[in-house]
Amino acid sequence: MIESLVSGKLVCVALNDRQHLINMHESFHSSPHKAPPTQPVLYFKPRNTWNVDGAKIEWPDNAEDMVVGASLGIVIGREVCRISPEQSLSYLSGYTVVHDFSLPEASYYRPDIKGKCLDGTAPVGPASINTDLVPDLNNLAVVTCVDGEVKSTLSLANHVRDVAELLSTISYIMTLQVGDVIAVGFPCERVALHKGAVVSSTIEGVGTLTNTVGGA
Repeated sequence: MIESLVSGKLVCVALNDRQHLINMHESFHSSPHKAPPTQPVLYFKPRNTWNVDGAKIEWPDNAEDMVVGASLGIVIGREVCRISPEQSLSYLSGYTVVHDFSLPEASYYRPDIKGKCLDGTAPVGPASINTDLVPDLNNLAVVTCVDGEVKSTLSLANHVRDVAELLSTISYIMTLQVGDVIAVGFPCERVALHKGAVVSSTIEGVGTLTNTVGGA
C-alpha cells in the first residue's frame, strides 16, 4: 500500500482565493461574522482522511452532493516556529498537490467537522517535488478537470497571502514539523461531483493528482 506524503499534520487554508473574499463580502459584514477575517482561516484534515494518488474516494452514505477543491501543498522539511516571510521558504522540502473532497458548505463561521473529516477524502501527491525545481510560485496555477473537462482554474497570484507570508503567519500560530503539509488555498467555487467521476488536478512543474469517486 502506498503511504500518504503527510507524516505529521495536514493543514488547509480556506478563503485564500481573493475572489472568495469578494464573494463573501456581504456575509462577512452580517451576523454572526460582523467583519471579514484578519488572520488565515485554517482547518485540519485528520489522519483518517489522508489518501494518495489513484485512490478511489467513497461517496458518503446518505449524502446527496459532494464537491472537491485542489491546492498547492507545501511540505515542511525542517521544524519551524515564528519565522519571517523572508526566511520561510528555506524550511520547505518540496511541493505537491492536495485534493479536498468534502460535503458542500455555505458558512465559514465554524469548522465543518462532518463535511471535512470523511474517511479518505484528502489525497496528496503524486510526489513531493524539490523546491529548487519550482522557482516562481506566483506563476503556478491549479487546474482541476472532471472526466477530462476543465472545471476550475486558480492562479496562485490570486492568493490573498502568498506562500512565504502564509507560512510565516502559520508558524506564529503553531510549530510546524518535518512531514507536515499545508494546502495553501483552494478555489472559491468547489467543483460539484457525480458518482464515478474521475478528478485530476494539475500544477505545471509539480504534478497531476488523480482520484476516482466511488459509488457509481
